[in-house]
Amino acid sequence: MSEAVPLDVVLIHVDRALNGMTATLRELGDDLTNTETGLPGGNTAYQIVRHCCGVLEFWGGQVLADRPITRDRLAEFTSSGTVDELVALVEQQRAAFRSDIQGFDGDAAPRGRMSERSMDPDEVRTQGGVLMHVYEELAQHRGHLDITADFVRAAS
Repeated sequence: MSEAVPLDVVLIHVDRALNGMTATLRELGDDLTNTETGLPGGNTAYQIVRHCCGVLEFWGGQVLADRPITRDRLAEFTSSGTVDELVALVEQQRAAFRSDIQGFDGDAAPRGRMSERSMDPDEVRTQGGVLMHVYEELAQHRGHLDITADFVRAAS
């Protein structure tokens, strides 16, 4: 019996998270996408999705593909812009992520370095572990985005 989850199945869930995020952004429109919740330390919908693009870039580009990336993680949490700009970035990152996982080997060690965040090394010791971490982040932030959207809709 195989313990492996096929890569295309994981990508269905990654796409579902990204599609849900872009649908929420479109429903909110430019103003609400950039509206703060009023909660201490809260992020706008824009900032949450912009951060997810950074997650794809770092973990897919640097860690899985070992390609040079440029990421300003702190700037993700102060960013703003239009829904169309952000949806275009999501689509760009989705395509890059799919390219980054060419030659994916779930049991192999990640090709790039993981210096950005300290994590339990067992969680990301394989490419499969990194892929699951990417999905974990997208799913977590998809829920975070939905709650944020509820807050800003209620306040408007």
